[in-house]
Amino acid sequence: MAGVSKCLKYSMFVFNFLFWVCGCVILGVSIYLRVSKDAQQELNIEGSGMLSAIDVMIAVGSIIMVLGFFGCCGAIRESRCLLILFFIGLLLILALQVTAGILGVVYKPKIEENINGTLKNLIPLTDQPKSFQNALETIQKDSKCCGIVHGRSDWGSSVPSSCSCVQLQEPSLCTSGYYKQTCSSAIVEYFKNHLVIIIGIAFGLAAVELFGLGFSMTLYCQIGKK
Repeated sequence: MAGVSKCLKYSMFVFNFLFWVCGCVILGVSIYLRVSKDAQQELNIEGSGMLSAIDVMIAVGSIIMVLGFFGCCGAIRESRCLLILFFIGLLLILALQVTAGILGVVYKPKIEENINGTLKNLIPLTDQPKSFQNALETIQKDSKCCGIVHGRSDWGSSVPSSCSCVQLQEPSLCTSGYYKQTCSSAIVEYFKNHLVIIIGIAFGLAAVELFGLGFSMTLYCQIGKK
């Protein structure tokens, strides 16, 4: 009977060990952000929707750790049971990632419409939390824009200095001493660019996971032929 390839066996072990380490890092950082009030305040995520995303990352890190453990033990112990558990778990993750990537591509054209609808609900801007106002002022300075939908009127009577510009220096951008372009286009572009990154990561991880699926199934079949 054919034996198990040592090269394949240890390649599978190394792959899954790195997979397990990644899970440990994701889980450790996520737990730290979840329990550390100082980190939450420093990153401005305390009491925000980002905490839900951190909870998701804790779950993801835990799943990756478990799968990495199954893969490592399955390779070293030549256990078909652990290898098939690893294969099924990784296949489910791959299916979810590909689905998320496809949905991201399909719904990308609707991003601008949805964001504009959400931005209109933020007016007047002076009613929003100070952290949001500071973030928007940074965008206004960097993108040379003012307001998010209607321009300076979004700020009501308290228009910040970040909306101001010099008519003589930037005549095409200014009107009555304020930037005439709204920041909605900059915000939409920001989300679009980050969506492209997320889609790229999803498909990049999918390619790596395909290697893992191939390793595990090949090793599974070789063990069965011993």
